[in-house]
Amino acid sequence: MQKNTTACYYGDYLQLDKLLTAQAPESKRYGAEAHDETLFIIVHQVYELWFKQILHELGAVMAVFAEAEVKDEQLTGMVHKLKRIISIQQLLNQQIAVIETMTPQDFMAFRDYLVPASGFQSIQFKMLEIGLGLKSEFRIDFDKNSFYSRLNATDREFLQNLEQAPSLFERIEKWLERMPFLQFEDFSFWQMYQQATEQMLQNDQSIVSQIEQISDAERDLQLQEIARTREKFSALLDPEKYQQLQQQGSFRLSQKAMLSALFINLYQEEPLFNLPFQLLTCLTEIDEQLTIWRYKHAMMVQRMLGSKIGTGGSSGHDYLKRTTEKNRIFTDLFTMATFLLPKSALPALPTPIKRQLGFYFAPQA
Repeated sequence: MQKNTTACYYGDYLQLDKLLTAQAPESKRYGAEAHDETLFIIVHQVYELWFKQILHELGAVMAVFAEAEVKDEQLTGMVHKLKRIISIQQLLNQQIAVIETMTPQDFMAFRDYLVPASGFQSIQFKMLEIGLGLKSEFRIDFDKNSFYSRLNATDREFLQNLEQAPSLFERIEKWLERMPFLQFEDFSFWQMYQQATEQMLQNDQSIVSQIEQISDAERDLQLQEIARTREKFSALLDPEKYQQLQQQGSFRLSQKAMLSALFINLYQEEPLFNLPFQLLTCLTEIDEQLTIWRYKHAMMVQRMLGSKIGTGGSSGHDYLKRTTEKNRIFTDLFTMATFLLPKSALPALPTPIKRQLGFYFAPQA
């Protein structure tokens, strides 16, 4: 049934008169228009439209996790929105192939007209990074020193204020810290976990020691790696050691949040943990897709510019390559695989906890 009282026309609804006349090549202002500049403009405009949608979804997720209590039924919607963000990111990564149909010389025909404009000045992309949790203190040194220097005063003030607000990373950290199952009456899961991990590492050590086909030097290297892994397991459960590693940048999540995330991952098949596990998986995927985008962008820039500096004054490809390696957000969720155990080695949970994590129905009379 029609609900509007005024007829809706396709072109008016989408404001195509504005959208399709919003491409104004700079090269045309100085003479002959460079043919591929229109492609360059459209690709970046499409990026900005998708950034807007991602921020729309991210805002809805942030609003839920800003509440003192996140209800289980809300997680379904949050996972759905995060998966939508991932689908958009995958599309953005594929879009780089379109701009790579432009040759370096095609790009050179208009590039020098764009100075000093740069992707540095994409406010929506900066909003996305900051909103997820990539604030100035966690960026590579070049970003720390010049993150705001290429922006006008209004945009700079806006983003600096945004940095003061809690990010999704911080909201998720607080949510994980509230998980109630780390200690249950007299049951200490982590004591059992420590015993299970020690047994696993001892088995690994025994296997390496008995392999005859490797050299002594290679055996020593493997044993040293097992010793380092043992230290990581030890630090995970020791507040003082964990804090030291956190200060060194090895961990970003608080110890309690990290342990909660690990508990969810270890017992992901428990019904109550299914949606939290999906949510954490989505955050990992978002970080991975963002890293893939940075990597593809870096490769595209090297293909177009070689070792030339970027229009924004960065070192071009070298700068983008370093952001790929360092400007990460949910790295703790990636390194968590270090601390996982095979399902066969997992400590059994007490019945009261199993009942709270599962679905139980009273028998009918």
